Amino acid sequence: MNNFDSLCEQFATLLKGKSEVNQGSCSVSLHRDFKVMVQGRQSSTVVPAGFIFESLDQSGNALNLAEIAVLQEEIPSFLHSVVQQGLIVSALHNHWLFTDPAIMYIHIQSIEPPLNFAKKMAYSLSFLHSYPI
Repeated sequence: MNNFDSLCEQFATLLKGKSEVNQGSCSVSLHRDFKVMVQGRQSSTVVPAGFIFESLDQSGNALNLAEIAVLQEEIPSFLHSVVQQGLIVSALHNHWLFTDPAIMYIHIQSIEPPLNFAKKMAYSLSFLHSYPI
């Protein structure tokens, strides 16, 4: 196993997920565990929590990205924890109309060692009503 694969596995372990390496990027896909209706139909695919790092440089810094589906009432405490750790919130928006409950999607990014980013994200995820699975 090469160093990138090992780093990717450590990244996934910190986030309590499984790693996937694809074309120089490491991703961890989790799922928010709550029921959502879209236009009156149940959906399990509209509540992701995804984390990626790529473009790892010689100094150990990478481009780190996350997208997380959050309930509206989770936004204040979750965003506060993210910003307090120095991460960039690059977007907060909806993806789908007519969802019940209302869901928003938060995009987060940083340039830093991926394990630092994973630790920060794991901490922030603890502010959600339930940790993604």
